[in-house]
Amino acid sequence: MNQLIVALDVEHAERAMHLVTSLQGVAGAFKVGNRLFTAEGPDLVRRITGAGARVFLDLKYHDIPNTVEQAVEAAVDTGAWMINVHASGGRAMMQAAARAAAATAAASGRPKPLIIAVTVLTSMDEAALRDVGVDRRVLDQVLALARMAQDAGLDGVVASAQETPEIRRACGPAFQIVTPGIRGASAGTERNDQSRTMGPAEALQAGASYIVVGRPIIAAGDPRAAASAIAAEMEKAGAPGR
Repeated sequence: MNQLIVALDVEHAERAMHLVTSLQGVAGAFKVGNRLFTAEGPDLVRRITGAGARVFLDLKYHDIPNTVEQAVEAAVDTGAWMINVHASGGRAMMQAAARAAAATAAASGRPKPLIIAVTVLTSMDEAALRDVGVDRRVLDQVLALARMAQDAGLDGVVASAQETPEIRRACGPAFQIVTPGIRGASAGTERNDQSRTMGPAEALQAGASYIVVGRPIIAAGDPRAAASAIAAEMEKAGAPGR
């Protein structure tokens, strides 16, 4: 299975669909985040899945359990392949998300999407954690949240590749680890607002199941060539995270 997820960090549906069409066969899935979803809504997710592509719906649900349960039910109905929540919403919230995904998929006859939890945003370092009242090392907080997500019945987490080896050791080989903040080598070197970054090959070797790449592909003069270069780098690295 192709482990490259391309982030559709664009403004409108037509640009998103152009990227989906041009990157089919190179990208394994496409990430729809808050900006694009707010502009275009669930119909865009249905257009992408209707074109035969997988969608990672990156809306990072974080609310009371009942509200998140209802949001996940609606997300499953879009045909999304992967959906995320914030682990900091707590165990009960994550359990509600897992229940909703399983029940809604079973009732509709759809495959159950992967439900994963955001641990610590890759834009955050230890100073940023302290600002929100978490007096822990980033790694310690990530591991605590990853273990709680697994215990709550989630399929995996979103985490920096720098924490991936420890998550893999703590949570085992079947746990999905989705790694954003991919930079360096063929993915480009600019960090932008990401603090904890790594290159594509390094991320896979560290144990990532999937990597998410946005700007280095979608802002390239030839997005397909850029994605192909990253895919080739990933192929050389192998896939220890799967």
